Amino acid sequence: MGSLPYDSVPKYNVLVVGSGGVGTMAAYAMEKSAKSAVTAVLRSNYAAVKRRGFNIDSRDHGNIIGWKPTHIRETIPDLAREAHIQPYDFIVVTTKNLADVPPSVAEIIAPAVTPGRTAIALLQNGLNIERPVVAAFPSNPVISGVPYIGAIEKPAGTIKHVNHDRLIVSPFCNPNIPASVSEEAARSFRDAYSCRAVTCEYEPDVRYARWRKLLYNASYNTVAAILGMDTSRMRVSEHVIDGLVRPAMREIQAAARVVAPGVELPDELIEELIRIDTYEGFFKPSMLQDVEKGKFIEFENIIGEPLREAEKHGVSMPTLKVVYALLKGLQWKTMEANGLVEVPRDCTPGMKYGKKGGR
Repeated sequence: MGSLPYDSVPKYNVLVVGSGGVGTMAAYAMEKSAKSAVTAVLRSNYAAVKRRGFNIDSRDHGNIIGWKPTHIRETIPDLAREAHIQPYDFIVVTTKNLADVPPSVAEIIAPAVTPGRTAIALLQNGLNIERPVVAAFPSNPVISGVPYIGAIEKPAGTIKHVNHDRLIVSPFCNPNIPASVSEEAARSFRDAYSCRAVTCEYEPDVRYARWRKLLYNASYNTVAAILGMDTSRMRVSEHVIDGLVRPAMREIQAAARVVAPGVELPDELIEELIRIDTYEGFFKPSMLQDVEKGKFIEFENIIGEPLREAEKHGVSMPTLKVVYALLKGLQWKTMEANGLVEVPRDCTPGMKYGKKGGR
């Protein structure tokens, strides 16, 4: 990867898209490493951060008052129109992956991507998230980032970071460019992210880290959203664990073994993850938080893609099939509330709903 001069010091030119909890901590780590100059794209929190910066209470970095990255802005840079902006070495995407709600990640970042130059790092959950990005940008390396961090923004511009920041970085396969180019980009991103307080690890095989995180996200995260229950209450109500969470984890375990040969998720790992959130924590997984806020939920890549891959390989996932249908119902309600779908006033049983704007 190339580097660009900022204030006479060679640094990576980095664009972070999605400056909530995860994105802000990523921006902070990259600037603290002294290897990157970060432009953060802010949306609902732009006014608050422009006025007073970010206030961060971090397990790794301590209390930080009024911090700002090198640049903040409300919109995605358009390099074709903003000629003064140098090409980005990395675009780091930390938004929720809403595969069923437009616009797509590729559409959002397209104005800031320089073909053959910019590496695109997807710090997002789920399976097959790279496919539409590789299709849209065939000459660019695409990087997997699997974050374990626990960072929440509430209120705007205020970050509570409770778990140690650990990021697993791997190259996604882009068949249009040499594998060595993707590998070099992933290693360079690891170096750009690494600072003394965080753990950033390079893994050459992207599959294990993603399937491992699916164990939690496809079970606890989804079931919590449907039931409106934190993980402490789910553990106390043992039937929720025995009837939903553990079966969902075992279905992910079985699918990984067949879909991604060589990826083994042992029974001991399942039991460890079932107990990972303490009884005292009353932790609300991110999908439940989004439901409570009336936001869209990122479930297609977390549960839809594993289901579709499992079906291709003849693996039955009865628990997750029902969970998926319930999540689609929750998403439909949010889409209707936001005007993306509509039900005709003369709706009768069996009538299909319509999507606005031809989507």
